[in-house]
Amino acid sequence: MIKIKEGFQGEQSVVLPPLLVELEERDELCKSLFITDIGYYPKAEHHYRQRATGIDQYVLIYCVDGCGFYVVDGSRHEVGKNQFFVLPAGRPHEYGATEGQSWTIYWLHFRGEHAHIYAEGADIPQDIDVRMHSRISDRIGLFDEILNTLHNGEGVEDLRYASSLLHYFLASMRYLKQFRRANHTSEPSPAPIDIVEQAIHYMRENIEQHVAIDDVLHYVGYSQSHFSTLFKRKTGLSPLSYLNRLKVEHACHLLKTTDLRVNQICYKVGFDDPLYFSRLFSKVMGMSPTRFKENNDRSCPTP
Repeated sequence: MIKIKEGFQGEQSVVLPPLLVELEERDELCKSLFITDIGYYPKAEHHYRQRATGIDQYVLIYCVDGCGFYVVDGSRHEVGKNQFFVLPAGRPHEYGATEGQSWTIYWLHFRGEHAHIYAEGADIPQDIDVRMHSRISDRIGLFDEILNTLHNGEGVEDLRYASSLLHYFLASMRYLKQFRRANHTSEPSPAPIDIVEQAIHYMRENIEQHVAIDDVLHYVGYSQSHFSTLFKRKTGLSPLSYLNRLKVEHACHLLKTTDLRVNQICYKVGFDDPLYFSRLFSKVMGMSPTRFKENNDRSCPTP
């Protein structure tokens, strides 16, 4: 059986050196909660880690696609799309992608005086599925901001900012109900469900996945012909064209705001093939992703 710790196409990671970890431990703000390692592995086939004696950090794994497993205290748990778990500090464990398959994961190692609060109850798989107010894209945005801050950081202020964001990111999972409720206002009477808006919400929440129109139809519960008519009447585009424009819009944002390479960004918008992604981007934007990055004052498309 092939076992790989790292080195996946499109991966991103930051491992803080011991000097910065010691600084976090001593800092008045950071010592409450801080990161030692953080990363993103897309389509990680054969991924596997085993730590026979454990480590002194909590390990969070957030699976957004595919499936995997983990073992702690002799108990094996299966993990699927839109689930996360936290491995307890100081305990032997192992985890990885299910044999013959891959998983796409966001992961981080964290410590601190209040770390145990965010890990509470998460030693078994926790669900974060797409719902009306799920805010998955907001959560991923927080993660990316933490990773980029640490990747480009230069001192204690960056560490403090990452620590502050980490509280919010972990709270969005530990206090899922509150996180979802905080971003919408209750109305005095139930408003009719806008099927097109809910379909667009589903597309945005799965922007990093390969989403087929059948997936969208299943989510909204409509037939293809009726749904396509409603969708085009409201947006002026077919569902597939709209989805592709959303992906290009997000790719533009990443090209303008991060130093990710094109072969990394293609995974962040749900494509396995950088060449196909570049062709789609060029078709929508009239230029390659590389040229767009060189001229990043240009506007992103708005579906």
